[in-house]
Amino acid sequence: MVVRQESAERADRIFHALADATRREIVALTLAGEYSVSDLARRFPMSFAAVQKHVAVLEQAGLVTKERQGREQRVRGNADSLREAHRLLDQLAHVWRGRIDRIGAILADPGPGPASGPECGPDSHPHSDPENGKEHLS
Repeated sequence: MVVRQESAERADRIFHALADATRREIVALTLAGEYSVSDLARRFPMSFAAVQKHVAVLEQAGLVTKERQGREQRVRGNADSLREAHRLLDQLAHVWRGRIDRIGAILADPGPGPASGPECGPDSHPHSDPENGKEHLS
């Protein structure tokens, strides 16, 4: 059970990190090549500190790695984490496709439904009972 909780927390971190457009762009850039945080900061209309925070969120999610080289911090994308996110999305899609298929099968089933009993005909319809606030058939 502990492994499952850690996996869920990791998925939460990955999807939280990818929920922001700036972070997605940073991931795309750093998958194509290595950038210093300063290089990244020059590409976005925000402060250096804001870009550092975005990089920190991505690093905590495992989507990028940072390595100090002299005075610079170099950022590199981690394709394995993106593959994991893709795998998780595929699993969710599989679950939802199954649910949608089951709903479709239920809707397509011509079997007896809740309104096909003998008490439900064209002349019967629900009326409110003012005494107890419930509906009943007349």
